[in-house]
Amino acid sequence: MRENNAPVAVSSPVDLSTDGGSARVALPPSGLARRRPRGAGVAARLEIAALSAPAVIVFVTFVILPVFLAAYYGFFRWKGFGKPTNFIGLHNYKVILTDPDFHQALTHNIEIVVLSLAIQGPIAIAFALLLNQKMRGQSIIRVLIFVPYVISEAVAGIGWSLLLGGQGAFDALMRDWHLNFLDRDWLANPNVALWTLMIILTWKYIGYATILMLAGLQGIPEELNEAASIDGASYWQTQRRITLPLLGPTIRIWAFLSIIGALQLFDIVYIIWGQYVAGVAKVSTMATYMNTNGRSSGNFGYGSAVAVVMFLISLFIALLYQRFVLRRDTDGALTGGGRRTR
Repeated sequence: MRENNAPVAVSSPVDLSTDGGSARVALPPSGLARRRPRGAGVAARLEIAALSAPAVIVFVTFVILPVFLAAYYGFFRWKGFGKPTNFIGLHNYKVILTDPDFHQALTHNIEIVVLSLAIQGPIAIAFALLLNQKMRGQSIIRVLIFVPYVISEAVAGIGWSLLLGGQGAFDALMRDWHLNFLDRDWLANPNVALWTLMIILTWKYIGYATILMLAGLQGIPEELNEAASIDGASYWQTQRRITLPLLGPTIRIWAFLSIIGALQLFDIVYIIWGQYVAGVAKVSTMATYMNTNGRSSGNFGYGSAVAVVMFLISLFIALLYQRFVLRRDTDGALTGGGRRTR
């Protein structure tokens, strides 16, 4: 055993002086600190580059490059074969911005965005609150609600077109039940076609919204609800004062995804209504307008210009949403200026 007054061997300039019984350790000057080998940093960078290179290559090839090619082709009157040579400048974009059909398609997209948020949001929250309770068969109900989302758009579109067509099963059932006021062409009637589309979209995507809301609810501590119950709050007061505010980040993320999806809606509309989206039914969207006036008309240059306009509109709305809505969530998750909390 070493005596208390035995010398201590110190390999680095460390001050072990005591003050009031507590030892203070003085670290060596920064110049004397052991530096990290330069080769280790280079190896780490090479490893990151090697692991991320495949994803970056795929993203650039299938996302970034097509955007620039579409912007390039949009300056030409091009039939889709060979190298574009008929340069027309901004003529395609001028036609797009002055075409009443495009204005109608854009209006339909905006209506779909608003109706999707107004209809699917409350229903998804109600389903999530119900499924968050302990009940028998809870797992089966969750699966049944989510099943429509995993069904392909082609299968869903063909099924609904056969069900709601002029001589479809739904109208036949209404006639058998003597509910003749519901016997109408749900797909071709322009007065109800948009609402028919909203019913189909709600059926298709309500499961995805419900799962997101349910995941957000399960992240809320149960102790908060118990404390509110002890304080005398009713069930609905607890949901309004505690659950919904804490579910806000999940609701805002779902709304963002719903807005972007509604702006780019194509498959369901095109499969059910086909070439009648802008004629009889009047449920055209920007994507169906692009397909009708671009690929189907053999004017790929014009279709590329429409794609660029769609991209710019979606990007503008996404940046606005990020700036004024999602910022409240990201500000709380990120630290700014490299400052550390104490």
